[in-house]
Amino acid sequence: MSVGERDLPPGPVLGIESSCDECSAAIMEGPRLLGHVIATQDAHAAFGGVVPEIAARAHLRQLDRVVAAALERSGREAEALVGVGVTAGPGLVGSLLVGVNWAKAFAFGRGLPLVGVHHMEAHLFANSVENPGAEPPFVALLVSGGHTMLLLARAWGRYELLGQTRDDAAGEAFDKVARRMGLGWPGGPAIERAAARGSPGRFELPRPMLDPSVPDDDPAAFDFSFSGLKTAVALVVEEIESSGGAEALESAVPDLAAEFQAAVLDVLVHKTLRAVRATGCRRVLLGGGVARNGALAERLRGALGQGGELFVPSPRLATDNGAMVARVAAWRLERGDRSGLDLNADPSLPFPGLEAVHEAWSVASTRRGSGSGARTAAII
Repeated sequence: MSVGERDLPPGPVLGIESSCDECSAAIMEGPRLLGHVIATQDAHAAFGGVVPEIAARAHLRQLDRVVAAALERSGREAEALVGVGVTAGPGLVGSLLVGVNWAKAFAFGRGLPLVGVHHMEAHLFANSVENPGAEPPFVALLVSGGHTMLLLARAWGRYELLGQTRDDAAGEAFDKVARRMGLGWPGGPAIERAAARGSPGRFELPRPMLDPSVPDDDPAAFDFSFSGLKTAVALVVEEIESSGGAEALESAVPDLAAEFQAAVLDVLVHKTLRAVRATGCRRVLLGGGVARNGALAERLRGALGQGGELFVPSPRLATDNGAMVARVAAWRLERGDRSGLDLNADPSLPFPGLEAVHEAWSVASTRRGSGSGARTAAII
């Protein structure tokens, strides 16, 4: 990505999202979302998860129509666009390639500036599509099928990594546990629905990496691990099936789902509150597909209490969507960021502006533009 002249004229920006199985496009002009379309692929449900080849081929069929529909809803013609943004990674490489190549051809053909967008940075910006007050500084909990991260956003484009998963992402754990319990896909909503009919406590599952004796300057204080929790659920399921069969498992699923959800939420909420205490920043932003879990938002809101502020995207903006891509693309284009026609899909795209350093510091020092509040530092 290069930095060019800040000569972007006012006007609408097109955002394209195709990192996984959602094919989406949106038109934003300034802070206004003018048109937004999300095409969801239902074919994956039969396979219990996203099939990359099916997803990529669906994007090929859908993208022209999705962009045309977004433009129609926006009331703008393609000739009015002033820039294009597209998710360049991370994600499924085949799906990403469809969006990136389409965006490059569209931008080149119309002489428009193009910028590649990081998928998880777009999730950071998603809240600000509907809530202009969702601006840094804030502690961000990004939870999706591929990522679980705690960040401190000092400003847009300036992020500090506090913690991340060491194995499975929380959303991936939801999907795999739901499949093992026979609840279908996608796993997050299925677990949440089943948990609403049960009560935690009947089964005892671990809360990984919640050792209060670990100091804040140890990366383990803010890191996550869900692989062991997933295995613990599998062992419980095997025990139930071996002793009582399929009927016993069916009757146990609501309570087991409630306990699993409680275990994941305990970890997410505990780590987020620890980050709030360590940074002194009581503004928390939730992003990613798992942000659709109503119990997570409720738990975080209650834990923050008075004096805390929680930003939660609407369900439509928590899932992968073009609006968040258009939002971050407009910001990056306005500051002069440009991608050339050599832009490529990168399933392991590094997070832009992310400092690979874990610091226990005061957010007040950021507002002064100084790092003097740092107490300790350790490489993650």
